[in-house]
Amino acid sequence: MSTHIEIDLISDTSTRPSAGMLAAMTAAETGDEQRYEDPTTIALEQRVAELLGMEAAVFLPSGTMCNQIAYLVHCRPGDEIIAASNAHVFGSEGAGAAALAGAQFRTVETADGIFDADTFEAALRAPRHRSPRSRVVTAEQTTNRGGGAIWPAATLNALAKRARARGIAAHIDGARLLNAAAEEGVAPSHYTRGFDSAWIDLSKGLGCPVGGVLAGARGFIEEAWFWKHRLGGALRQSGFLAAAGLYALDNNVQRLVEDHENARLFAGLVADCPGVKVFPERVRTNILFLDLSESGRAAADVSAEMQRHGVRLGVEGPTRMRVVTHLDAPRAAVRRAAETFLAVMKRPAA
Repeated sequence: MSTHIEIDLISDTSTRPSAGMLAAMTAAETGDEQRYEDPTTIALEQRVAELLGMEAAVFLPSGTMCNQIAYLVHCRPGDEIIAASNAHVFGSEGAGAAALAGAQFRTVETADGIFDADTFEAALRAPRHRSPRSRVVTAEQTTNRGGGAIWPAATLNALAKRARARGIAAHIDGARLLNAAAEEGVAPSHYTRGFDSAWIDLSKGLGCPVGGVLAGARGFIEEAWFWKHRLGGALRQSGFLAAAGLYALDNNVQRLVEDHENARLFAGLVADCPGVKVFPERVRTNILFLDLSESGRAAADVSAEMQRHGVRLGVEGPTRMRVVTHLDAPRAAVRRAAETFLAVMKRPAA
């Protein structure tokens, strides 16, 4: 047995640039992005703005920075952000909204990370001097801890419309927005209609080594640039990285459906494993969870044993594991990962 990880399904951030992507990066034309002189970065920003139906966009080092800059532009200290209780922005970004923007969250309980316009409106604060001011509503597409669920476009559009009517900014955390678009065969802008800001991640299923692109109105992006510089996000000759994003948009978007099919394959192979429950019951995209609570096994122990066989899954809690498929894990690798999980679960606990 080897401790070398051969199949890594802990996250779709495990991907590495392909030979074609690396070639595009080394051939990129570059300049100083801070002076708006990097043609490759400008091309990526224009491309993403068009994809999302927005006026402008800015290339940033990470998706977390995309979210945090959006809140810094939309909010003032003491404001409140409405989001799902299991949203990435609430539980997995180091309390960035509180630390940086001085904003707090008002969360909506939902198993799959999706809520409708009526639920959003019920969470709004009544205007009072002693209450936080509701300022932003956030939707995460797809939902990470919701098991890769896809927000229906109609639900998103209604949410944005209701937010605008109430004077609330609407923001899309688009970490896997392109997964949703590829799975449903629609343009990404189908989901962002009416939203004030949205972004896409390049370093997950698209296979880039780094980066996200935040989009919105020109005035919003102008303010975002100030925060990009203040937070240390200036990249200078960023065209080498932006070229990876352009390559990914040309080559890696439609193939995201293969990841979804592989996630469904994994779910199907382990569905009858005694003591294990798969969430969600219907896998839509590239994320699923394994509940081991009725098996008598600890997720950390199962993970450690699988790693001795060269396979890694995510550990989300004492008895909860996460599986995320991606372009560096082809169908045969996903099948082997599922078979390894089944073999480990058949052995008695140490």
